[in-house]
Order: sequence, then C-alpha cells, then structure tokens
Amino acid sequence: MTASATPLPADIVTTLRAAGCVFAEDEAQLLSSAASTPAELAVLVGRRVAGEPLEHVLGWAEFCGLRIAVGPGVFVPRRRTELLVRLAAPLLRPGDAVVELCCGAAAVATALAAAVHGLALHAVDIEPAAVECAHRNLVDGRVYEGDLDAPLPDSLRGRVAVVVANAPYVPTGAIALMPPEARDHEPRVALDGGTDGLDVQRRVAAAAPRWLAPGGSLLIETSVRQAPSTAAAIAAAGLVPRVERAEELDGTAVVGVRP
Repeated sequence: MTASATPLPADIVTTLRAAGCVFAEDEAQLLSSAASTPAELAVLVGRRVAGEPLEHVLGWAEFCGLRIAVGPGVFVPRRRTELLVRLAAPLLRPGDAVVELCCGAAAVATALAAAVHGLALHAVDIEPAAVECAHRNLVDGRVYEGDLDAPLPDSLRGRVAVVVANAPYVPTGAIALMPPEARDHEPRVALDGGTDGLDVQRRVAAAAPRWLAPGGSLLIETSVRQAPSTAAAIAAAGLVPRVERAEELDGTAVVGVRP
C-alpha cells in the first residue's frame, strides 16, 4: 500500500482483515489515531499488513492500563504478565528496592512504579533495543544493559524486596511453532528458554538469593505445564515456592520467598 493510493477507513479494515488481523476494526482505529497524515497512515498500514506486530507499528503496548513504549526488535509485553504486577504490588511499600531481570521494555517495573510510589527500581536486559525502551518507560528507576544480574550494583545485595522476571520459557524446539509476529519480529533471546524452556529461569532462581532481603520474594512467569519445574528450580535455590494462577489473564507464576 502506497501513499499515492491512500485508503479510506473502510478500505483499511478490509485490507487488515484480508491480511489476517482478527480485530481489524480496532486496529484500523488505532493506526488512524497514530498517523498525522494520510501518507503516514498508508505506511503504518503497510507495515502491519507485512506482518509487524501492531505494538511495534504503534510504538507502544497497553499493559496494566499504561502505554509502554516498544519498538522493532523489542519483546512486546503480554497481558498474562500483568499477574506479576498483581502479585508483587502487595508485597511492596515505599522505599523498597525492586529488580526486574530480563526486563525487555521494563513493563513490570513501570507498572509497579505506578502502583506503589517511592520504590527504588532497577531493570536489566541484555538487548540494547530493549534497554533503550526501558529507559523511556522507567523514568524514576535505573536501567542496566547486561546478562541477568551481572550489571547490578553490589550495594543492592541482600536488600531487595522483590526480584521479578519474565524470563524466556519457550523450549527451543517450539520457537518455530510460535505466531510469526513473535517468531519473526521479537528477539530470539527473549523467547528461547533452551531445550526444556527453563535454562534462563534456573539462572534467575540461582541468582535471586544474592539480592533478596530476608523475607523477600522472587516472582517468575511460567506456563501451567512448566510450573512444577519452575517451582523445583526455585526450591533448589533455597527459596520456598508456591504456584499462582490467574485464569482471566491466562497467567501463571511461581513465587519463591527467602526464609
């Protein structure tokens, strides 16, 4: 679709529906709102028809009622990850330190900042594009680029109330079965969890006790099928695990408490 053949709104819906967009009417409205000129709208529609995730085209994703800045090559936060915010917020009070590992665009840390004021927020990701978005979102926190907890300052050791992570948990062999929007447009490092999907989760669980204060909690997103193995990894790190599930979000997480 080119700027010289700018579509009418009805044509946009038809074009998006033909491209396989299930919510074509909603997407057409969002794309129209994001464009300042007909030519820009044509470009946005063309990107979406070509298979880019809607959130990448818009430049933001909705998460916990917030607009989280995302861009090409950045993992798009899912609604199921809102469970991590729901579980973490009641554990926190102003002044507490929070660390989000594998943060992507730092959606969880940003939502926690909105839910509990006065937190000391730290977010880490290995992907430069994600770190750039995290800086834009987490305006009242610190963002680091690096592998898991490696960039965190030593001053946080034993002082963190909550470590939270949506670490990759898709088994390597299942990556090819993911929707093209994720498989082709999100970074492999944000999706691939190794042979059984738990490689990064195990590393997160092993690292968390270094940072957690006594009574502090580690929260890891996982799947229903993998939850027992995630809980076992957390228990092996010396934390006391429990599995949490939110059917309306299709979300599953394991919480591990440091005794």
